[in-house]
Amino acid sequence: MAVIRGREKKGGGEIFTASMADIVFLLIVFFVLTYNTEVDRTQVDLPETWVRTEVPKKAAVISISPPDQGEVIRVSTGEEMSLPVSTIEEVVTFASTVVAQDPEKEFIIKADYGVHYEKIDSVLDALKQSKVKIIYLLSQQKTVGT
Repeated sequence: MAVIRGREKKGGGEIFTASMADIVFLLIVFFVLTYNTEVDRTQVDLPETWVRTEVPKKAAVISISPPDQGEVIRVSTGEEMSLPVSTIEEVVTFASTVVAQDPEKEFIIKADYGVHYEKIDSVLDALKQSKVKIIYLLSQQKTVGT
């Protein structure tokens, strides 16, 4: 410490940072617990419908991208990120595995408005072959009055 005219020089102001670590820890825990992931980020232009039915949150998702993106099929169990598959046989294998784990598992088909119906029909046939009991076709709801 330096002595200035007979007095000791006092140290600068101190900031107590122990409680800052607690606050940061609580914020990290909060964001980890409230983080919600999207299992399927395939951008599609859904067909419109007047019917509205709530689909289950944890249903398996099979999405078919638009024709300009090659009509790529992606699959997800509803709890993890979607993965692309190259053939309909892989869709059958995926659905059979999911149904073996949970026979009552619902499936959602999310297809772009421009996807050829033959592609959707082949996916429906694959799900039927895999013994899927409940299948939803995702659509965009039209608002009343438009």
